[in-house]
Amino acid sequence: MRHNRAINHLGRQSGHRKSMLANMAASLILHKQIETTLAKAKALRSYVEPLITKSKEDTTHSRRVVFSYLKQKEAVSELFRVVAPKIADRPGGYTRIVKTGFRVGDAAEMAVMQLVDFSEAAPAAEKEVKKTSTRRGGSKKAAATDGETPAKKTVSRKANSPKAANEAVTKAAPAARKVQAPRKSGNS
Repeated sequence: MRHNRAINHLGRQSGHRKSMLANMAASLILHKQIETTLAKAKALRSYVEPLITKSKEDTTHSRRVVFSYLKQKEAVSELFRVVAPKIADRPGGYTRIVKTGFRVGDAAEMAVMQLVDFSEAAPAAEKEVKKTSTRRGGSKKAAATDGETPAKKTVSRKANSPKAANEAVTKAAPAARKVQAPRKSGNS
C-alpha cells in the first residue's frame, strides 16, 4: 500500500530528481511548452506552479528563492520579465497537461505540458474550420475568381473512371506495359 507517500519519486534518487525537475521547469519557462511523460508532467506541475506564483512579486528575495530552484539565470529572468506580467491576474492553474498518446519504444503515456497564457496556437488549431470539398476536382468559383471563364470539360465521366483506365491498360500491347519493381520496405 502507498499510505502517506505524497510525491512521485519517478524511480530516481533525490538529487537526480531535483536536477531533472529544475531542468524541465527551466525548459518549460524558456520554451513555453515541452513534451514529456505524463508522470513527469504531473510531478513538474507541483514543482513549477509555486515558482510562477512566487514570480508575481518581483523582489530580490523572490528572485533568489526562484533561482535556488531553477538554477538558470536565463530562465529566472524570462520568468520575471515575460511570464509574470502575463499571469499577474490569474489566481493559479498556470500550466496545462494534454495527453498525446503512447511512446513507441516502451508504451509510456506521453503528454505535452504548456503554459496556459502562452498557448494561443493550441486552441486555434482545435478551432480550425474544416474546409469543405467536393468529390469533383475544380470549382467554377475558383476559376471565375482567377479572371478566366470556366471552360466545359470535354472528357466524359466514363473516361475518368477506374474501370475505363483498366480497360485502356489491358488493350495496350504487352511490350508497351512497364512493369514496376516491388517497393522495398524498411527505413531506407
